[in-house]
Amino acid sequence: MPYKSKAITLRVGKALPGSMFKILKLAGDIADKKKLKAFIVGGFVRDVLLGVKNFDVDIVLEGKGLLFAKTLAKELSGSLVVYERFGTATVVTGLKLKAKKGSLKDKEKKIKIDIATARKEYYEYPAALPRVSFSSIRQDLYRRDFTINAMAVSLHKKTFGSLIDFFNGQRDLKAKRIRVLHDMSFVEDPTRIFRAIRFEQRYNFTIEPHTEELIKTAMNLNMFGKTQKQRLRNEIVLILSEESPVKALMRMHQLHELRFIHPRLKLTKGMIRLFHSIDETCSWYKLSMPKKIAIDSWIIYFMAMLDDIRLPQVKNICEKFIFTKGDEKRLISCKRYAEKVIKALKQRNSLRPSQIYKLLEPLAYEVILFIMAKSKSQIAKERILLFFKRYNGVRVSIGGKDLKRLGVVPGPRYKRILNRVLYDKLDGKIAGKKKELELAERLNR
Repeated sequence: MPYKSKAITLRVGKALPGSMFKILKLAGDIADKKKLKAFIVGGFVRDVLLGVKNFDVDIVLEGKGLLFAKTLAKELSGSLVVYERFGTATVVTGLKLKAKKGSLKDKEKKIKIDIATARKEYYEYPAALPRVSFSSIRQDLYRRDFTINAMAVSLHKKTFGSLIDFFNGQRDLKAKRIRVLHDMSFVEDPTRIFRAIRFEQRYNFTIEPHTEELIKTAMNLNMFGKTQKQRLRNEIVLILSEESPVKALMRMHQLHELRFIHPRLKLTKGMIRLFHSIDETCSWYKLSMPKKIAIDSWIIYFMAMLDDIRLPQVKNICEKFIFTKGDEKRLISCKRYAEKVIKALKQRNSLRPSQIYKLLEPLAYEVILFIMAKSKSQIAKERILLFFKRYNGVRVSIGGKDLKRLGVVPGPRYKRILNRVLYDKLDGKIAGKKKELELAERLNR
C-alpha cells in the first residue's frame, strides 16, 4: 500500500542535480493548480531506493497529461514533442544538467522530461504490441514488467516524495529479487525475459523461482519466434551494453535463450575467455585512448558470440534481426578479415609500420579491438598498440592542390601518390612537406 516516507523525499533531492529537482517541484505545483495527480515512476524510483544515479525521469499523470506537458514546457521555455495517440509527450528544456559536488557531471546534456497519461494495456494476442487506454496510477504501474519497476513517488506539495508501492516492490528490492506482476507477463511481452536477466545481473539480484518457471514456459511456447525481430535485436544490444555482459550471457545460456539467435549458438569456455579478453581490451582502449573515436562495445561482444558461426549464417542473422547497415558491415567485415589479419600480424618476420597500417586502417575500431582481444600472440597485440598510438594519427602535409601544381592529372592517381607518400612517411623514409613534395614529383614522372 502507498505510504509516506521522509527518507524517500530526501533521497530524491540528493539523487538529482539542483536544476532538475527544481523542475520536479515546479511539476508538482502545476499539477496541484490543475487538480491533477502527478508521479515520478519506474526506473528512477527503483534507483533512488538503491542509491544508484539515474537522471532519466518519467512523470505520469492521472488525466490530461498532454495539457500538463504543454504548461510545463511553457513555464520552462522548452520545446515539446507530443504523441497524441499514446497520450505521451517529451519536454526538452533550455537548462542543462549541473550535477552536485561529488556526483556525475553532465553539463552538456539538456534536461529532458518524459510525460505520460496513466494508462492500462491489453494484448490482442501473445507477443503483440499492446493497445492502450487511459487509466489510474495503480493500473499504470500494474502494466509494468517487474515489481521493482512498478513504484511511484508523489510530486504534490503536501505529499512530495511519498512512495507509492502497491505491489511490494520495495520489499523485493530489499530481498534482491526479480518478480513479475502476473503470470501472463512473458507471454504478453517476451522481451521482458531479457530485461529480467539484465536487471538480475546488473544489480546482483535473483530471479525468484516462480518468475523463472514462467520464463521457461514462455521459452517452451517459442514466444521469441512470435516477437518482432527488431525488438529482440534491441534487447540483444541492451544486454551487451551492460557493464558486465558476460554474466548476463551465461544466465541466458543457462535458460537456453541463445538458440533464438542461431540454433548452433552455444556459450563455450573459449567464448567466455574471449568475453573476458574483450572486457580487458575495451577497458584499456577507454582508459588509454580517451581522444580516439568512441566505440560500440556491444558489437564487439556480439562478434565474439558469432565467432563460430559461418559467414552465410552471419549474413542471415543480420538480415533476420534487421541490423543497421553500419552494424551489418562491421559484423561481416569481422567475419571476413579477422582471422587473416591475426595471421598476418602474429608472424615473427618484421613488419614495416606501413604494412601494419595497411592491414588495420580499413577496419572499424570495433573490428580491430576484437582482433586484439582474440589474438593470443603478444607480437600481434603489440603491433595493434603501435597502430593506435603511433600510426593511425599520421597524416601527410601535402594534398590535392599540391599535386595539381605538380601537374598530376586529377583522378585515381591522386590517391595512389598520396598513399605512397604516407607509407614512406610512416616507415621513416621521408619527413617534412619538402620531402613529401619531392617524392610526389618523382612518382609523377
